[in-house]
Amino acid sequence: MKVYKFGGASVKNAAGVRNLLDIVRDEQELFIIVSAMGKTTNALEAVFAAMQKGDEERAMESIAESYAYHRSIIDELMGGDATIAEVDNLFEQLRNIVRNTIYRSSDAELWYDTIVAFGELISTTIISNYLNGHGVANRWVDMRRAFLTEQRHKDANVNLEATEVRLKREIAGAGVSVFVGQGFIGGAPDGTTTTLGREGSDYSAAIVANVLGAESMSVWKDVDGILNADPKVFPDARKIERLNYMDTIEMAYSGAQIIHPKTIKPLQQKNIPLYVRPFGNKHASGSVITDDVERAYEPIMIQKSNQVLLKLHSRDLSFVLEEKFAKVFNTLESHRIKTNLVHNSAVDLYMSVDASWHIDDAISELEAEGFDVEKSEDVEMVTIRYYNDELYHKYAFDERIIIKQSTPHTLRFVRTK
Repeated sequence: MKVYKFGGASVKNAAGVRNLLDIVRDEQELFIIVSAMGKTTNALEAVFAAMQKGDEERAMESIAESYAYHRSIIDELMGGDATIAEVDNLFEQLRNIVRNTIYRSSDAELWYDTIVAFGELISTTIISNYLNGHGVANRWVDMRRAFLTEQRHKDANVNLEATEVRLKREIAGAGVSVFVGQGFIGGAPDGTTTTLGREGSDYSAAIVANVLGAESMSVWKDVDGILNADPKVFPDARKIERLNYMDTIEMAYSGAQIIHPKTIKPLQQKNIPLYVRPFGNKHASGSVITDDVERAYEPIMIQKSNQVLLKLHSRDLSFVLEEKFAKVFNTLESHRIKTNLVHNSAVDLYMSVDASWHIDDAISELEAEGFDVEKSEDVEMVTIRYYNDELYHKYAFDERIIIKQSTPHTLRFVRTK
């Protein structure tokens, strides 16, 4: 069994779906994980935002725009008279949610997950139908039934043991060897839909690879492979041919968009190689992540935007006590706020965290616990792994830097934009 994952950019139009068919046409024993098409997740987030505001009209307009987008892809793939009843049913389910939901802010994450999951359900339904119509017999798998996650929305982890039973049950006796399932989504113990975090389709594919003992996992992207930096930020970015699991985890944790941070562990557990391959050239080697590589030999440079810098000052001058740190991190965790960098003195604590809906709520709780809190939103975090003297002198003395940390292998700093 192989696992192929296709991101939204790869299937954003009919040409992309045809190219997917070309890539998988001759494969057997294959599990395909697909993201929402194009910018569909963003469009569904707009539906959710309108529902939050009680603006049913605007929500319906966004749904209509998304339907027209998907309808245009179906028309081009199958002809203007073709219909896919399952797709129409999914859009009607979405409309009914908007019409019939009594929205409460305490249920924000629940409804967010419920709505945005339709992107993957729709894309995989279209692709499964198209493949079946073009000689690739396959079974569509509802990953809400196949993946059991924790009772947590927007960034759920998968219960691997329970999922193994569920996923194998879903594909048993299929009569085919190709399967199409959604990335990004799963099901909570109470039966509601959960999502695995933005870009979580990589994680979905890794879970499938682990459970099914896949020989490999391939992520098909609109790049030649893994680059040592984002070329939009660092113009001298170069391709990395081979990378080990540890360096990949460091890249992902520091904000590299190439692989979702939770992807690597399920693969590393069974030593499953991960290929990052160019969607436009199925014969190209791309890059491979495996356990038999010592380290990266290119400096790896990552800029993580969408950061908030929190400065906490302990009013009783007692940050030296461990329980103070515990209070801070427990508060952030309770609001699902991810901490990316920590720097402290005896009385001050600096943290670079991901922007979140709940930042201000967390700050209020921290202030009630006896901290003075300052918030800076216009910041970004930069990580340079395996830096050299040239890179250190080029980046480490930027006057915009607020916090800087360095080890023999890694330079990290937070700076204003």
